[in-house]
Amino acid sequence: MKVTVWNEYRHEKESEIVSTIYPEGIHQQIASFIEGADVTTATLDEPEHGLTEDVLSNTDVLIWWGHKAHDEVQDAIVDRVQQRVLEGMGLIVLHSGHFSKIFKRLMGTGCDLKWREADDKERIWTVMPGHPIADGLPEFFELPKEEMYGEHFDIPAPEELVFISWFEGGEVFRSGATFKRGNGKIFYFRPGHETYPTYYDSNVQRVINNAVQWAQPSTNGYPTYGNYQPLESISEKE
Repeated sequence: MKVTVWNEYRHEKESEIVSTIYPEGIHQQIASFIEGADVTTATLDEPEHGLTEDVLSNTDVLIWWGHKAHDEVQDAIVDRVQQRVLEGMGLIVLHSGHFSKIFKRLMGTGCDLKWREADDKERIWTVMPGHPIADGLPEFFELPKEEMYGEHFDIPAPEELVFISWFEGGEVFRSGATFKRGNGKIFYFRPGHETYPTYYDSNVQRVINNAVQWAQPSTNGYPTYGNYQPLESISEKE
């Protein structure tokens, strides 16, 4: 299986706090714990954002982290990623990637929410324990400090809701949700604000690894669309 981890890679270059936590970038930290896959990375400032036709055609699962530069992602690249998802590539969208062009395109909604940066404790409840993404996870786990995301989260009703978060300010959030678009599987996972060491947490790492396994393409072929020749002869009508 081939996995590509995409990251803006802007905060790490501009913020001492973020660069201290993720000295090689968020993408490299995520890439370091992905198991059972050939992992590569891509970033916003590379040609074609690192997501060339060749890269995407050789990607089974794409992991996406973005925050401050969503508008800089070229629409042509969004089109390219969307087509690959429809063809069967898995997509895992992390944290503030909820506002990425590709996630909003695939959801068809504004994907807005409430948020707060106040060192909230986050308690993540496993509400679908039999799901493959929840494999090996406890009934709940906690992150001592995270950015708060609160409902209402403007997304379509998830096909499966695997995790729900609670924050010490009282808010709750649908923090682990699955969707299908075409042949592709999509998983949104909430935690991962850049100023916290969230991607070093073993439970977070387990969720992302499970999601990669779950999202990999099936063997189903991509349908044929457009004008189509008949399979059998059509008799002339009198």
